[in-house]
Amino acid sequence: MATRSTLAAPVTARIEVKKSIFIGQVIPVVDVAQANAALAAIRKEHYGARHHCSAMILGDDGELQRSNDDGEPAGSAGAPILAVLVHQNLTNVIAVVTRYFGGTLLGVGGLIRAYTSAVSGALTRATVVSYQPATAYLLSCDFEIQGDFESKLRMWLENHCAELTQASYEPHPQFELRVAESDEVDFATWVAPWRSKGVSSAALGAAKIAIS
Repeated sequence: MATRSTLAAPVTARIEVKKSIFIGQVIPVVDVAQANAALAAIRKEHYGARHHCSAMILGDDGELQRSNDDGEPAGSAGAPILAVLVHQNLTNVIAVVTRYFGGTLLGVGGLIRAYTSAVSGALTRATVVSYQPATAYLLSCDFEIQGDFESKLRMWLENHCAELTQASYEPHPQFELRVAESDEVDFATWVAPWRSKGVSSAALGAAKIAIS
């Protein structure tokens, strides 16, 4: 499964081209509603700007992609912004470039370069968080084997793309974990012998796991 990336926090960059100011912002979001809210907030903050061109990529596999030229010539703003996000293998982000018009027409080529530079400049300041799609599991066992099982479980996790997200011991030992899709076959093989010792496992659903 391909590794995907998003941002740890919003980033901003400002460039000037022939007296036009371009303010590029890239913001991590979780869905279309949050992306639209981020765009609306930028429009409100920079209400005097002529254009707020944008692009977003959403979904674990980046399956939703949208762009908007917001009054600039077709293909001169939204598509170049989107291309930068795609090139960086990002998802769950929206990029907005606000333009304060400086009075000089830049032409389609000039606009493409300016909008691309504004987004690329912002991303040079970004902290990128990479992750793989994963599955969350809940494992349960009896107190009689808890010590041995938990010790070996933690050892397995340390050597795989997986993490323990929660451990609880009342009313009985339970362990919530995430296992990357790339290690799910190994996990199934590892946990199988424990079932005869009273360990139960249940898949909780899709998740994500950060990787270094």
